[in-house]
Amino acid sequence: MNVRVRYAPSPTGLQHIGGIRTALFNYLFARSQGGKFILRIEDTDRERFDPAALQDIYDSFAWLGIRWDEGPDKDGPHSPYFQSERQSSYEAAAQELIESDHAYECFCSSERLEALRAEQSKGKSSVQGYDRRCRDLSDEEREQLRRENPNPVVRFKTPLEGDAVFEDMLLGRVKRKNRDINPDPVLLKSDRFPTYHLANVVDDHTMEISHVLRAQEWLPSTALHILLYRAFGWELPVFCHLPMVMGKDGQKLSKRHGATSLIEFRRRGYLPEAVINYVALLGWAYDDSREFFTLGELEDVFDANKLNKAPAVFDYTKLDWFNGNYIRECDDARLLSLLAPFVEEAGISADADQLQQALPLIKERMKRLEEAPELLGFLVGDPAEYPVEDLIPKKMDAAGTIDVLAGVLGLLDGLSTRSDEENEERFRALAEGLETKLGNVLMPLRVAVTGSKVSPPLFGSIKLIGEEAARARVDAAIQKLKSTLG
Repeated sequence: MNVRVRYAPSPTGLQHIGGIRTALFNYLFARSQGGKFILRIEDTDRERFDPAALQDIYDSFAWLGIRWDEGPDKDGPHSPYFQSERQSSYEAAAQELIESDHAYECFCSSERLEALRAEQSKGKSSVQGYDRRCRDLSDEEREQLRRENPNPVVRFKTPLEGDAVFEDMLLGRVKRKNRDINPDPVLLKSDRFPTYHLANVVDDHTMEISHVLRAQEWLPSTALHILLYRAFGWELPVFCHLPMVMGKDGQKLSKRHGATSLIEFRRRGYLPEAVINYVALLGWAYDDSREFFTLGELEDVFDANKLNKAPAVFDYTKLDWFNGNYIRECDDARLLSLLAPFVEEAGISADADQLQQALPLIKERMKRLEEAPELLGFLVGDPAEYPVEDLIPKKMDAAGTIDVLAGVLGLLDGLSTRSDEENEERFRALAEGLETKLGNVLMPLRVAVTGSKVSPPLFGSIKLIGEEAARARVDAAIQKLKSTLG
């Protein structure tokens, strides 16, 4: 079998992690099987179509480094790849179903349908949905109604008996009774644009899609699609319904859990290789131990038989861990170029040499690129304003902290010429002389120099800003403490 898979996003909103996972699995399956990956734009919802969302699709793939074999700007044997440009094929398909008695024209007004829904809801009817009023009209009745409404919709004649059955690659045998399927859904709207169901089935067939990999949230629609394939007399593709992506609370991943659109992850400073690596592990695993893969390696080792049926839990902490690892592995030239927009947006005036010198200090501490301004700020300017309480270690008071910082001033001379090990020995000796812990000496010094209890390596930071600047900041901290003593 020639493997042909597709990702078919709707340009009505930003690309989110769930969609990216679906696209990635389709892409990896195609590459692992020597097949083709097709991008198809499902833009038949013209009211919600957003050019910015379409651009986001292109930008997302470009950022991830994923390219399609057929699609917009990469023509193939089944073009066009915008559904809005394939309208004639949907109209022809709908007419074919009418002629084979698998579909019919419906003339019901939107007002009647709204009243029907309200009546069913109010009466808590066990039957919900269209009441099939136009299903068995006589030719005379249809002709009369067509004069009143020349633009009817086309509805599918959902079989009243039997089952829709298919074999899913992941879930096994799936069966749904026809009577439980939405009654006679619309296939072609009055504006002659298709609904998702008709366009999806027609395009998958005409584009020779061999495997349909999509999220399990689409599983309820698959029974209807099976019936459509049968009505047309077409061979079914192989279906694989991927596990859902959930938040830690067991609910479907959404904005309440944090960033979900890919552009948000980009803006927060995640690297594309970290996103690809982590997202590939949402519902799939190579083995019980290996976690790190490049995109090329994933293309080689991806095996759909290793997909997991259970929902995947999106763990932001784990993604941060992946991203931190990739930041540390990133070469300095690339990392500096990636950091530049974050530093510039934060208003930090640092030249290339300053950033280059600071990079070794912050590279080990960053989990996301957005953290760079906070880590860099005190290195190229004054430290952020901090509460005086941050200077005072636990079980110490302001007076005791002043004594500590006064002792520290004497150790700053020549600090830049000594190794970190030698400096630590000197500070440890000071702590012993003051009968306190080393942390009680280093913590107020860290806050005084950086404005924060958390910072890049302390001695390296002091060497970078210079002994004179460090001494001025410690003096300022001492004055700040003295002001609390009255």
